[in-house]
Amino acid sequence: MLQFTNMWFTKRPFLILFSMCCLSALSLDADAQMDDFKGSELCLVADNTLAYLNKGAIYDKKAIHGGQLNGHVFSLERVKKTLKFICQTYRQDVRAGRLSRLHDAQFIQQNFEIIPWIPNLAKAQNVIAQTQNEAKKNLLSRIPEDKILLTKYYTKLVDARFTKKSPYLHALYELPFDEQHLSMEQAEQQKDTLTRFTYTRQAVMNGALDAASNNKPLAKPILYLTEKGLHDTLLQGTAVVQTANQTRYFNVHRNNGIAYDYALNKDEQARYWYFKEVPGVMGYGLEPETKVQIVPQVSVAGNVAGLGLGKLIMLSYPKKQKNNKPAGIHDKSRLKTVNRLVILADEGGAFDDNYFQLDLLVGSYHGWADYHAANKHLPDFVQASILLLKEAGSRQ
Repeated sequence: MLQFTNMWFTKRPFLILFSMCCLSALSLDADAQMDDFKGSELCLVADNTLAYLNKGAIYDKKAIHGGQLNGHVFSLERVKKTLKFICQTYRQDVRAGRLSRLHDAQFIQQNFEIIPWIPNLAKAQNVIAQTQNEAKKNLLSRIPEDKILLTKYYTKLVDARFTKKSPYLHALYELPFDEQHLSMEQAEQQKDTLTRFTYTRQAVMNGALDAASNNKPLAKPILYLTEKGLHDTLLQGTAVVQTANQTRYFNVHRNNGIAYDYALNKDEQARYWYFKEVPGVMGYGLEPETKVQIVPQVSVAGNVAGLGLGKLIMLSYPKKQKNNKPAGIHDKSRLKTVNRLVILADEGGAFDDNYFQLDLLVGSYHGWADYHAANKHLPDFVQASILLLKEAGSRQ
């Protein structure tokens, strides 16, 4: 493994220098299609993300900055102009009664600088060396040198109960009572005395917060799930509950301060998230009230600390086109490159120092079976590029 890692590093500097020298020459495939996204939904996420960026770095220095990739440092002001331009273009096209120019590859080429993403695979190699999960090892070892790993995530349509009843024995809790009225800064200053930082996931599952373990309950349960349902929900970050009259959303609020361990399986993680009811699917944000509301198919989670929130990203991959050939006959000529526009508006514990992966929000599903049936056509690896609005004088 050490020999392989050293050999890999000797090749990396060349790749990074190559990507830097060729950025301005990158052009879109003339036959490529701008597809698999809706301009209205892209605009909505752009607006919501821009509103968060406008809070300024003093509010959230982790996410509100220009970001960097492959040695390039981006301007926050340019990122904000890019998001504004998305909605400006979409709304102009709606008023003019024409198809959105966001689906015109030539328009994208003329108005955006397209910066290819060359993955830094050092983190992937570290995970391969540490994890015992063979499927994860296999996936990470297959990441090409010119593509990133595109995983997918979904909001969990949970089978839950609002009262405890077998097999729904494991609770999602609201923020503990001793922290209900504390800001994040105040809580951090008092972390040595707060319930939230005291217990691992396993301890919470064993009843550490319940009245039976204390003189009184330490937190209010808001949902009860099966053991598998709990681990799935803590991984996904959102629980969607459909009742007879409405759909209710519950999103992560604050966690117990234990880092996500990429090398462990989901049911082995010690991190526990406390949840809060929210109006829709929420992405990145310090607090539930300020989180970015996101939309499936145009929102990705990734390394917000490194890349910076709000990056417009183009994902490129081959897609089969409809044809009239009989079933079973493969026609490679029917493969077309699709360019999908998405916005970095969410994060996750797996993305710390991770420059090889994005996670595409694809929708709401009960579990693996219906998720896989709807998304099995999406590839594991895609070419990715950061798009930044050109200066006015450079646009056509």
